[in-house]
Amino acid sequence: MFSERKFSHKRIKLHWLAIASGILALVLFLAVNETPQAETRPVVLSTITEEVSLPLPSPTLDRNEAFWQIEQVRQDDTLLTLFRRMNIRDEDAIKFLMLSPDAHALNTQLIPGHTVETKTNAQGKLLYLEYELDAENILVAGLTSGGYVVATKKLLLESQQVLKSAVIRDTLFGATDDAGIPDQIAIQIAEILSSEIDFYQDLRSGDRFHVIYEAFYNAGEMMKTGNVLAVEFVNNGTTYQAIHFGDASGKYAYYTPEGKSLHKTFLRSPLEYTRISSSFSAGRYHPILQRMKAHRGVDMAAPTGTRVKASGDGKVAFMGKKGGYGNVVILNHPNGISTVYGHLSRFSDAIRKGDTVNQGDIIGYVGMTGLATGPHLHYEFLVNGNHRDPMKVALPQSVPINDNFKSEFNAHSLTMIAKLEMLKQRMQLAAHQTQ
Repeated sequence: MFSERKFSHKRIKLHWLAIASGILALVLFLAVNETPQAETRPVVLSTITEEVSLPLPSPTLDRNEAFWQIEQVRQDDTLLTLFRRMNIRDEDAIKFLMLSPDAHALNTQLIPGHTVETKTNAQGKLLYLEYELDAENILVAGLTSGGYVVATKKLLLESQQVLKSAVIRDTLFGATDDAGIPDQIAIQIAEILSSEIDFYQDLRSGDRFHVIYEAFYNAGEMMKTGNVLAVEFVNNGTTYQAIHFGDASGKYAYYTPEGKSLHKTFLRSPLEYTRISSSFSAGRYHPILQRMKAHRGVDMAAPTGTRVKASGDGKVAFMGKKGGYGNVVILNHPNGISTVYGHLSRFSDAIRKGDTVNQGDIIGYVGMTGLATGPHLHYEFLVNGNHRDPMKVALPQSVPINDNFKSEFNAHSLTMIAKLEMLKQRMQLAAHQTQ
């Protein structure tokens, strides 16, 4: 009896154990089989685009805001066309500037290439204007509570020394253009060394020069050039040097490094550096008369209106029309010397017959009056009535530097020569690096 009960109890226990095992097995099976299916189920992605309206900022206008413009004057510009291009429609300003005597230059002297700078407000009203009159002066117009005020002001220019080198390939101007040297400096170099070098005929390819000159800047922009301060020119193997120096009286001239004056009592050429179109000759074929005729001067081709300078101190002996010369000026100089300037388009308003002129004074302007096929200056040089070749006649030199300033000059000369030497070394280094 006890045995049967014990056996029955044991059988019930095993029965529940079997059920528990079955449930555990089922859980494990589901865990093993369900998980991979969940991982491999494809995931579908979709993009939803919706329009969202955002509030736009409301426009605001700052009536105190100022607008600056810079414009260059063009050929045939007037004040009206200039303002129209700059979109300035301020009738009050235009009327004032056209009628004001102080703003006369804006209506009569607008020079192509010069700049106009303006300041306007949001309504286009002109508040301020600057016009470049020349390298040193500007015209200023400003709006005040009492209306527009116009004035001419001097620019605050900063002087700097510029050091440049160049090599002659063809012409002096070609070399200076390649080196970024202004034409006015090239002209000065030719004038300074004209007593030593014939710039019309003696230049050779490979000639070189080094120059130190003044330049004047306003707000970083070069406004004008000044004097050549020092120059070294190597022409056909010969070296020439010139130093700019002024004494206590303010009189400046050019000297060799040793103090010998390079100034001549006569300029070799009364024109700014140009080319000779016809040389001095005992006989040449005249293009108009169509026969052989002595050419007792030199013809210097230049544009009509080019300034003609007195080649030396003298007195105006004749001024008027004279046969084939057309408009001509004749100057008498000391020691029996006279000079002739023919084919002028007009005379200088500053001279009259009998006036005394100084070397470099403007006496007239290049033209083609009289017997001339094109604009040029016919220039003659006479000694006691006899014609000499102006390009070859010996020109007397001025006196050397005063002994009172010799020590000051020597110190200045050493400084300039050292700078020229630095330029030479720089050129040599550049040439070596390009080899």
